[in-house]
Amino acid sequence: MVTGIVYVVLEILQKNAMWVLGIFTGIACAVSFGVQHVWASMGLNLYYVGMSVVGLIQWKKAGAQVGEGELHLRKLPKAVALWSAALLVVGSVVLIQVLRFTRDAAPELDGTVVVLSVIATWWLAQSYLQQWLLWIVADILSTALCIQTGQYWMAVLYAMYTASAIYGYFHWKRNGKFVQA
Repeated sequence: MVTGIVYVVLEILQKNAMWVLGIFTGIACAVSFGVQHVWASMGLNLYYVGMSVVGLIQWKKAGAQVGEGELHLRKLPKAVALWSAALLVVGSVVLIQVLRFTRDAAPELDGTVVVLSVIATWWLAQSYLQQWLLWIVADILSTALCIQTGQYWMAVLYAMYTASAIYGYFHWKRNGKFVQA
């Protein structure tokens, strides 16, 4: 839980150390979800570990364009938004069916949260401001998922993530500078 809170603070401040910490947070959460047989969320956290490497590389490149300590943003292309929406719908439907087959504890929430979070993480690595909006929805759904599966400490963490995502959106919007793709 502590690493998750520090992670979000570093995300809001757009510090590259966030991605390093993401490796440890991803591993810890994957273990927790695996113990509870919430397979898609376990896999999602393993994805976070891999995306931590991608995000670190992307943020270092973008950070060089605006200067050390400056928030860097990229414009969300319409094609990315449309492909992401299609992936959300199709991916959620498919994953929910797979999770029902595996007797996942909460297939609808688990599947939807995972697909939404995969997209949000990609958008985060690309420094799209709108990634925060995806995280707000994903974190609300994750809070409900954790309550439903009895992971109350994780529910508290995701509720804190929701509040942080709301703050992060306004912080990035107010302080970010757009860079070239």
